[in-house]
Amino acid sequence: MSETVAEVGEFRLIERFTRHFVTTDAVVLGPGDDAAVITAPDGRVVACTDMLVDGRHFRRDWCSAADVGHKAAAANLADIASMGARPTALLVAVSAPQDLPAEWLEGLASGLATESAGCGAAVIGGDTTRGEQLTVTVTALGDLEGRAPVTRGGAKPGDVLALAGKIGWSAAGLNVLSRGFRSPGALVGAYRRPQPPYAAGRDAALMGVRAMIDISDGLLADVGHLAKASGVAIDVDSGTLDIPEPMANAAEALGVEARKWLLTGGEDHALAAAFPSDVLLPEGWRRVGTIAAGAGVTVDGNRWTGPTGWDHFGGAE
Repeated sequence: MSETVAEVGEFRLIERFTRHFVTTDAVVLGPGDDAAVITAPDGRVVACTDMLVDGRHFRRDWCSAADVGHKAAAANLADIASMGARPTALLVAVSAPQDLPAEWLEGLASGLATESAGCGAAVIGGDTTRGEQLTVTVTALGDLEGRAPVTRGGAKPGDVLALAGKIGWSAAGLNVLSRGFRSPGALVGAYRRPQPPYAAGRDAALMGVRAMIDISDGLLADVGHLAKASGVAIDVDSGTLDIPEPMANAAEALGVEARKWLLTGGEDHALAAAFPSDVLLPEGWRRVGTIAAGAGVTVDGNRWTGPTGWDHFGGAE
């Protein structure tokens, strides 16, 4: 029977957790000291933090520990990419109940390390503590490589709205799991381990993108943040959003409109961005809408009725 975190103890637990982490050229000093040290050749560091709570952001009967590690890393690394930066490092803090199996935390560490390595980043440290509810908090760091940060506030009338990555897959997978099913596997897998287009953020920055955002809460909700920050109106062309076959089949079986998953589903961590209309979109980006003078977000020229995405305090918004 697996030892619990209480039986293993703090310091041996940290040793077992950190042995999964490898280093990169950006890491001067990794886990094991009072603090880590990484290089900052640009002179600026991009930073973000995200928290995942057991029972709210993931369920252990739906996701393996490694899945949660991938999911927690992806949520943060995508935010770094959306600023046009290169992810460099993660810091991870875990609050766990005493009876949590220690091997679960090792699985978490493995997922964090693998997802980070996939975009050239490393886990460099963090903290563990006892708590009533399992919580994973990740801070990601990134390097702008001499470029200006890409914010939400730079879109201009006449720009085009473009998208990189998948949308709707994670929401469809969550819906499938919520109904007690485990297939289609492609949808459930997307919920468990999203696949953000990390390189697309840097590529967009190199090609003159004006504004960009990570789609964490839903396309309409997050594009709405971009529209508000930029002081523009955005119209999403739903005809550009193809419904993949697994999603179409699941929607039919569950009696759900697949288009809602595409427009309002979050946690795929795709990137949405505003590009000047004369810019050749980088590989992996596709045009999905237009930007004009005004305010708010419409779909095919019409106001969207119903929830536009997820609100962490109110549910669907």
